[in-house]
Amino acid sequence: MTRSRRCQIQREAAQIRMRGQRRQHDTARIARTIQDALAEVSALEAWRFALGWSRSQTVAQVAGLYVADGLLPPGLSEPMLCRWEHDADEWPGPEYTVMLCRAYGARPEQLGLARAPAPHANAPFGQAVIRYGQRDVTVYPRGAWEGMEPMTTAAGLPAVRESLHLALLADPMGNVGTAELAEAAVEHYALNYSKHPPQILFNEVREVRQLLTPVVQSEPGASYGADIQRQIGWLSALLGNLAFHLDDLTGARTHLSAAAAWGERTGDIRLAAWAWGAHSMVARTTGRYDAALSHAERGAHLAPAGLARAQLHAWALLPALARLRRADDAAQALRTALAELEADPSGTAPGRFGFDEPELALHQAEADLALGRHQQARARAEASCAACPDGTGGWTAATLVLAQAEATDSPQDSAQRALHVLDHVPAARLRSTARTRLHQLATVLPAGHAADLAERLRTLPTAIDHHGHAL
Repeated sequence: MTRSRRCQIQREAAQIRMRGQRRQHDTARIARTIQDALAEVSALEAWRFALGWSRSQTVAQVAGLYVADGLLPPGLSEPMLCRWEHDADEWPGPEYTVMLCRAYGARPEQLGLARAPAPHANAPFGQAVIRYGQRDVTVYPRGAWEGMEPMTTAAGLPAVRESLHLALLADPMGNVGTAELAEAAVEHYALNYSKHPPQILFNEVREVRQLLTPVVQSEPGASYGADIQRQIGWLSALLGNLAFHLDDLTGARTHLSAAAAWGERTGDIRLAAWAWGAHSMVARTTGRYDAALSHAERGAHLAPAGLARAQLHAWALLPALARLRRADDAAQALRTALAELEADPSGTAPGRFGFDEPELALHQAEADLALGRHQQARARAEASCAACPDGTGGWTAATLVLAQAEATDSPQDSAQRALHVLDHVPAARLRSTARTRLHQLATVLPAGHAADLAERLRTLPTAIDHHGHAL
């Protein structure tokens, strides 16, 4: 197999994995999808791709299992794993078969290792004798983490903050580990952004940023100081986005300005570019389309090639140009976004700071809607909606854009979609953008179709009341 084909397989497998994760598929289903789409990939390699692991990470995971069992790390290497994945005549021994199944959370038959030598003549799988006489190794019948409650719930949010707090109690001045822990916290908040009501997540992110502020003040010149400053910038970006979804537009502008300043100060051009893209989003919301275009152009100029530049063109430039009715320039921004996305070897990335296919389709639908192309908007919105798990922020946005596109020709369908959103998304999780789209629909729908929607919106609790209290 050529190197270029191998790289193409890795890119396509990564895209399949991310699509499966967005649809909440388990690891086994993602692995099967990878094998169905890529005939050259073995079951063992498909599971590694489905988990998003490199071979070095798999080797490290297996070594960690040995250490956790009180054993010396094994002699497993990346070339050995490569041979097991690609050579039909190469098989791991019974001990490594058990450990690979433990690491991947799979059965031997799922990994294509059912033909491997049995650990014992009469013992069921999972009872293998591991070196130094240890035995009774548990093998999970499904993914090791599946069926367990993920720590992305309300219980998991304060736990992340508390871990950072404990680290700072041990070393108030911070260290390299503090910077890594702050980065992990940012990643946790970003990847689980849609799983929490905005006001709850806002409070957690703000408290974590407050914990890090004294470290920056006391050790500004430390070797790890720039890393912590960068994470403070990303936390500010999250606060800006959360404030926007809570309809606090002035607060959003303030936090995003802080994020852009920290991005430029620390040389993190991706952070600075993202912050200016978010500034453009806020300006569009207030009808300041010239300012939105200016912010978008600034962000696109800063954005590094690939995914980040694709995001700035599709999320910021495309809708700003469409609002200004500059159809040709909007088409060029879309072409640039698609080209940059295609050229990025890592493909799309999930999470608040990432960019994926449903989001791209959503921005295309909104641009088509702004340019009066309702049929194209419907097709794009339907594609975006179908690719998002029900009830998530992306699904809500795509459903309501689809309803907006149907408002003229299919007002009954449009109204039903809006009511469906209100039935399935708790008020506390409705972002300001969703609320705005719902109120716009109630305005443009014919009176006979808008009555029920208008009544539901009249009784819908506000996200933040007049006293500043969250829902």
